[in-house]
Amino acid sequence: MGSLSIWHWIIVLVVVLLLFGRGKLSELMGDAAKGIKAFKKGMSDDDETTAKPAEPVRSLDHQSSVEAERTKVG
Repeated sequence: MGSLSIWHWIIVLVVVLLLFGRGKLSELMGDAAKGIKAFKKGMSDDDETTAKPAEPVRSLDHQSSVEAERTKVG
């Protein structure tokens, strides 16, 4: 009772084709493919942004800036 035979699947396929038609079914599959491609592109874009290393932090030499200020003032 729990398993479906090949005849059950054939009947289900015929009903689906009658309801949606061949054109509508192919449109649905095309839309699903576009969605998958967009998802993969979004995932690869996300990987590229996280893979780039952050810009190194630049430190300021406080001693040289203090000395430069002293020479400007005096």
